[in-house]
Amino acid sequence: MIALRTSSARLLLMLGFFVLASFAARAEETPAQDGRLNDVTAGDHRSEKNKARDKYRHPAETLTFFGIRPDMTVVEIYPGRGWYTEVLAPYLKGNGTLYAAEHPGDPSYAPLQMSLDAFDKKIKDAPELYGDVKRTKLTKEGDIAPSGSADLVVTFRNVHSLMRSGSEQEAFAAMFKALKPGGVLGVVQHRGDPNVKQDPKGGKGYVNEDYVIELVEKAGFELADKSEINANPRDTKDYAKGVWTLPPSLRLGDEDRDKYVAIGESDRMTLKFVKPAQ
Repeated sequence: MIALRTSSARLLLMLGFFVLASFAARAEETPAQDGRLNDVTAGDHRSEKNKARDKYRHPAETLTFFGIRPDMTVVEIYPGRGWYTEVLAPYLKGNGTLYAAEHPGDPSYAPLQMSLDAFDKKIKDAPELYGDVKRTKLTKEGDIAPSGSADLVVTFRNVHSLMRSGSEQEAFAAMFKALKPGGVLGVVQHRGDPNVKQDPKGGKGYVNEDYVIELVEKAGFELADKSEINANPRDTKDYAKGVWTLPPSLRLGDEDRDKYVAIGESDRMTLKFVKPAQ
């Protein structure tokens, strides 16, 4: 009986050791930059209007899921007015490098030009925050970053825009080229209803998750993980004005405004791809 108790005690000690070792391993895997990332996200340089969207966009959690570290070389695709740049640039400043791969522009499309002008002003007005950002353009001719230099490429709600211009394959090929072998591509996109046939032009802003995965895998990437960080089950995805019916656009103005504000921003897929380490 004593021997049995001794064996049981040893077994419990061994189990305890393995549990502690498991917790220690998980602690080592937890990105060490989380505190810094949270500090930047909460920083005074971000407007209250932009911070109010964190509950829908979850910037710290999303970037942590993609595996960001402060010493990385990161490429942000189509930064728009710089919502994510406000987090990425200060976070990487002094340790890493941020490339902003901007849209080449379209003088016939005023909203795009206004967005590009707003980003240009943001960068130039705060050199202490954004002076180190390397600005490139996502075009067929040039590179978004030196070939094989990036640890992480991120694109937020841009897949439908690439589809609209018919440049999705060239764009994902450029991202693949910029990444190191083993580098990560992080994609966030308005998620369509899988029961609705995909519009190849992404006209309403929604793209089916399987469609996005197929597009990215065609460029040579492998799907590594998915997250529901940016999911919104209240989004019915059946609006006449597409995703822009919801906040922040609210294209219908005062029509059913309270209804759409209550839904919040769109349901979004969050996908992590890897460039194979060859």
